[in-house]
Amino acid sequence: MAGRRGRYYPAITPDVLLRAYSIGLFPMAESADDPEIFWVEPEVRGILPLDAFHISRSLSKAMKRNPFDIRVNTCFESVMSGCAAEAPDRPSTWINETIRKLYTELHRMGHAHSVEAFEGDELVGGLYGVSLGAAFFGESMFSRRTNASKICLVHLVERLRARGFRLLDTQFTTEHLKTFGAIDISKGDYLGLLRAAIESPHLPF
Repeated sequence: MAGRRGRYYPAITPDVLLRAYSIGLFPMAESADDPEIFWVEPEVRGILPLDAFHISRSLSKAMKRNPFDIRVNTCFESVMSGCAAEAPDRPSTWINETIRKLYTELHRMGHAHSVEAFEGDELVGGLYGVSLGAAFFGESMFSRRTNASKICLVHLVERLRARGFRLLDTQFTTEHLKTFGAIDISKGDYLGLLRAAIESPHLPF
């Protein structure tokens, strides 16, 4: 994980957290059981350019079958729990109780949001993140069915585009995100994009 980080104890408030996002920082924890959090400031930042978002042919075909009922902000805390749960490709998580409480409060304030995939009444995938100005900071996603989180990401991007958002921050890139068009940029370039996005009036999600 490239970048600077420093220890910070749980006295952080939601307002301080928003201020951190506005200057390029975000919090993580060593593990779900560790009550402490630390700030992360990557030297190389992942973003997903909204004007270059790419959907694979196979995913596009799967979406035409409408396999899930996609909802927004109906069960934010359940999405966080899904993202924090252990999975075969994710035996541990950085989402601790401190982070859960902070982001739940941001959700109540209108600054944290979830996109959810339902199969009947069952939540089978989702993602959550933070909005500030015209920027959206993706935090985590999970999937209990094939393509569930991917389809949530497609709906997120469509929603951000429709509302005039200018920046989708993915923090880091993964091979999975690169298939959608995610790229790495320098910290300096990222901060330039961030400043332009948060100078915009706060956009409704």
